[in-house]
Amino acid sequence: MKLERLVGTLDPLEVHGGADVEVRELAYDARAVAPGALFFCVPGTQADGHDFAAEAVADGAVALVVERKLDLAVPQIVVADARSAMAAAADVFFGEPSAELEIAGVTGTSGKTTTTFLLFAVLAAAGRRPGLVGSLEARVGGERRGVTRTTPEAIDLQRTFREMLDAGDRTCAMEASSHASVLHRLDHVRFRVLVFTNLSRDHLDFHGDMETYFQAKRRLFFEEPCPVAVINTADEYGRRLAAELPHAITFDGADTSALAGVDLKLRGRFNVENALGAAFAARALGCDDDAIRRGLESVRGVPGRFESIDAGQPFHVIVDYAGKPGALEKVLRIARELANGSRVICVIGAGGDRDRGKRPIMGKLATELADVAIVTTDNPRSEDPEAIAAEVVAGAHGPVEVELDRRAAIARAVELAQPGDVVLIAGKGAEQGQEYADRTVPWDDREVAKEALA
Repeated sequence: MKLERLVGTLDPLEVHGGADVEVRELAYDARAVAPGALFFCVPGTQADGHDFAAEAVADGAVALVVERKLDLAVPQIVVADARSAMAAAADVFFGEPSAELEIAGVTGTSGKTTTTFLLFAVLAAAGRRPGLVGSLEARVGGERRGVTRTTPEAIDLQRTFREMLDAGDRTCAMEASSHASVLHRLDHVRFRVLVFTNLSRDHLDFHGDMETYFQAKRRLFFEEPCPVAVINTADEYGRRLAAELPHAITFDGADTSALAGVDLKLRGRFNVENALGAAFAARALGCDDDAIRRGLESVRGVPGRFESIDAGQPFHVIVDYAGKPGALEKVLRIARELANGSRVICVIGAGGDRDRGKRPIMGKLATELADVAIVTTDNPRSEDPEAIAAEVVAGAHGPVEVELDRRAAIARAVELAQPGDVVLIAGKGAEQGQEYADRTVPWDDREVAKEALA
């Protein structure tokens, strides 16, 4: 594709050098530049793409999209926002794939992954040949792929959509994160339907406050062409959003009539809400009730989402991704129901370099809703694990144990468990690593729990 064809989509401030060059690829990471690439110099929180432009040119980049002109002898398109320009170019370069691929998005604080899995299963049951984009994996033409973030960067996302179409996929169920909304990864994605699950405290290290966080979700529903909105009005922010969208499809977990006849395998009211969101989204895409029933019933669990670890022990061990107050409260209440009079033992932590304000709230919830709370390490990143744990413990309303070695903490919870008890290991779910300042070590709460049970 000629560069001049892309220039018009970028809303350029200045164009330096000739635009009559052939662009064979798009890139934003200098390490992934191939000959013929158009390289986007994206400023980030850790690094600035402008600093790697010379490396990109040396590796074959034929032109640059920049926010300031650089002293390099290749064509340069100066734009106000390289991320926004990247999304516009990616859409055109990959042939506007979301104009053809029917995309059903799911956004919200909790429930995105489960709702997306449920929706994928329904679309598959309806013969709609779905792809999947989410925090656990992507699926393209039936092939499973690993992922590095919930919603990929715009170039990666649009490329994936094109690969889905080329592989025979005709629909896509995907998670739409608030980060992706703010960082323009979802610009030019034409959602046919968009589900809002709920909103509770999370990511305030990035958004700053709840109103800004809400607006990051809200804007997705007003992007042209506006998607069919499916909104959980059991949530206060959902009610607020629905009030602005009079034609929205709304649901409340207390009304399960839409799931009549469905033998849902997933526990908890929050999973009823997830199933309702998936059902109404699928119906908006034209799936019939029989396909909806068969799809929902086929999902027996989602990795790391209230996942049961069974080694024949006389008590329950549950691994869940809940690393935010709203999600933790929900899973602890379901754990309490499951315990049916026995104890709930909870292992929790809090991530480093993230919203510190939620840490004491997590400690408060764990000690109020569980009988035994064990505070441990959960992706400390650049922070001191002991300092993070102290902030969690500061919110405790009762006794709490601190064991910074997460493996030992899980072993301690299993050791304490008696018949009928529920051990809830919260925060990491199916994550495959523990993040420290200088490294990420292999980790899986589910495997560690199995070791402890053995």
